[in-house]
Amino acid sequence: MQKHLLYLFILVLAGCSQEKKKSPNVFFAGEIVNPTSNQVFLYKGNVILDSAKLNENNRFTFKLPSVEEGLHHFEHGEGLKRELQYVFFEKGDSIQIRLNTIDFDESLVFSGEGAEINNFLLDLFLVNEEEEKLILSTYFKMEPEEFNKRIEELRSEKLKSLDQLISETGLSVAEKKIAEVTINYTFFNYKEKYPFEHRKKTGKKTLHALPEGFYAYRNNVSFNSKDLNYFKPYYDFMKSHLNNLSYMGCAEKCGVENEKITNHLHFNRHKLTLIDSLVEESELKDNLFRNVAFDYLLMAQDTESNNEIFIQDFHLRSANNRHIQEISDLYEGIRNIQPRKKIPNVLVTDVDGNKISLQEIAKDKKVVFYFWTGANKRYFKDIHKRVNQLSSAKKEYTFVGINHNTDDTTWKGMIEQTQLNPSNQYKAVNFEELTRALVIYPPNKCIITEDAKIVDAFTTMWASNF
Repeated sequence: MQKHLLYLFILVLAGCSQEKKKSPNVFFAGEIVNPTSNQVFLYKGNVILDSAKLNENNRFTFKLPSVEEGLHHFEHGEGLKRELQYVFFEKGDSIQIRLNTIDFDESLVFSGEGAEINNFLLDLFLVNEEEEKLILSTYFKMEPEEFNKRIEELRSEKLKSLDQLISETGLSVAEKKIAEVTINYTFFNYKEKYPFEHRKKTGKKTLHALPEGFYAYRNNVSFNSKDLNYFKPYYDFMKSHLNNLSYMGCAEKCGVENEKITNHLHFNRHKLTLIDSLVEESELKDNLFRNVAFDYLLMAQDTESNNEIFIQDFHLRSANNRHIQEISDLYEGIRNIQPRKKIPNVLVTDVDGNKISLQEIAKDKKVVFYFWTGANKRYFKDIHKRVNQLSSAKKEYTFVGINHNTDDTTWKGMIEQTQLNPSNQYKAVNFEELTRALVIYPPNKCIITEDAKIVDAFTTMWASNF
């Protein structure tokens, strides 16, 4: 009789599990220790599905009556403190999390129905972060046969761990797939990067010949996985893979000088062609086109005429790109800060709250504009140490700091604490306008002007020309 009761109990549990999977509802809740804002945002791809406010106990709750199964992510925090992590949902899941923002990823724990796959993905993420340091410092220096052996050993270990999880918990087909994608594309990405990283790490002038079968996995690469468009391991692989294919294509058919790209316009137009021919999924194609545009416009620092040729080609291939306004704004911003043009007439405020334009600040003198934020204390310390060094060595320049994304009280307190000259410190009136007009990338960039005309808008405080 006890046996019959046991079997009945198991059947009831199985029935409950089946009902759970049939239910369209998803419950997602948790506690955030040391919150850096009062909200949590839930995304599917780049679309916000919902937001939830933290209560007095720093807890949040999402009750989703229906949800598209698959990968999502949640975000918490503001500005430079904004962080995200992935969460995988299936219908009927009831997932709870707990994390401490001081160690956002390391402290995160999932519990409840659907926790197994999410804890496994999180563990992979944390382990991959540690392994990446070893691969960058050691593995990329190895000869290709040894590198391939080590990489495959690491990948095999992860797949064995996944097999064990499947045998213990019985993951669904979708859960198994996302775990395999995470493992495989992470290591495929290292293989795509290897020839270039090996050359850089070893100081060799040519790319190393690779053994047969090194890229065998390419036969099974999918360019049309809609669910993975915003998943970092997959997207990072796509960028590296297309960069590799473009380089090899140019090296074979177009020619490169000393095995290095010298004609950035040609190379990036080649990459646009490759994406256009290989990628069918529209959102992935748009995202990859955007990546090429930003990489070229920001990093190549090409001539104004070449930038114009590129943007015309971009519009021909991707006129309806979902990022078209962002790319157009970047192009216009870069065009407006070319040498000999006047610095954009953006307004900032001084410590007394008076508004003044950058052109007025830069008039009749040589100025170096640099940028900082109160959210990054270490950078604040480093940048002003550098300003003190340069101010002594380059007395003909006035070094002007422009703060962004810091409240007035904190900003003024940091100026006073560091004993900065308040007459050379300003704060952005509109951060988005400032970023768009001056193209603040990378964060340690500076803009050199003379009599309000730009000398160099694409250098940094640590560049050799200083």
